[in-house]
Amino acid sequence: MTSGRVTIADVARRAGVSTAAVSKVVRGAYGVSAEMQAKVTQAIDELGYRPHAAARALRGRTYTLGVMLSDTRNPFFPDIIEGVTGRLADTEYQVLLGPGGIEPKTQARMTDAMIDRSMDGLILISPVMADAELAAIATATPVVVVGRHGGAAAYDAVVDDDVMGAGLVVDHLVGLGHTRIAHITHLERARAQGLPHTVRAEGYRQAMRAHGLADDVLATSFTEEGGFEGARELLARDDRPTAIFAGADIAALGVLRAADEAGLSVPEDLSVAGYDNIGIASLNRISLTSVDQDGHVIGATAARLLVERIEGRTRSVTSSVSPTLIVRGTTGPPRP
Repeated sequence: MTSGRVTIADVARRAGVSTAAVSKVVRGAYGVSAEMQAKVTQAIDELGYRPHAAARALRGRTYTLGVMLSDTRNPFFPDIIEGVTGRLADTEYQVLLGPGGIEPKTQARMTDAMIDRSMDGLILISPVMADAELAAIATATPVVVVGRHGGAAAYDAVVDDDVMGAGLVVDHLVGLGHTRIAHITHLERARAQGLPHTVRAEGYRQAMRAHGLADDVLATSFTEEGGFEGARELLARDDRPTAIFAGADIAALGVLRAADEAGLSVPEDLSVAGYDNIGIASLNRISLTSVDQDGHVIGATAARLLVERIEGRTRSVTSSVSPTLIVRGTTGPPRP
């Protein structure tokens, strides 16, 4: 191992070839013999050589992809990240994560920083920026947007069928005999169109109307505390709901806490359902009924579409994932 940063010249000397030959191997250029590939690859492995990202950018690619996260505390997002990295495991691409926050300005700053660092493409998870701003970002670099309904010609999108998912929950609860079903959604912080919680809430309303039932939507936040406060308000009513559908599992956990504080048994006194099917939902002590939108598939699809964009596809694609309802112990028939 040489001291300091290993250079392309160091690799060339170790392999006994020219620096131009090393560059061809690193770039995956056409016309490199198997013998040359083996020599250079062995020298790279022995020396621990890493091509300088800025230099690679000058030649066309850095083989780095940026993933902007809108909320680093969301327990569903790691499933998406695992789907992205799993899809790219056998490629040269490396994934770098950037916390964008929940405000349009901070998300824009993060995406600008990724573009400035010559990343080959971006996956934006639940961005709240305006449609025009997303389109402008996509003109600077290939983009795939995750969790934003509507799509656009400038970028690709991967979404869960949130209307279908909400309908699965309502149909399940109505089938158990519930008629007073409340929904906890996320309080609007941005005026972006097509955000998952707004589509999910509309899916709930449509399903309730289809069953001839009145809807009952309360906006708090998709946090445990938001679910807790929302449930406390709902359960304090004289005609309290017999079932609460939280638009995210993390909020559903808060609903369970509120039910426990109120001395209610789940599901005998109150049925609770969530959305996302996060890992903790399957624990025996929680056993939360939840909608599984398969974050791994969402992430893998986003990674595939982004690489296709980088490699030249120009036609926009919107991929929709069909959710499934995982029925567990927090939902059951209402008391007679």
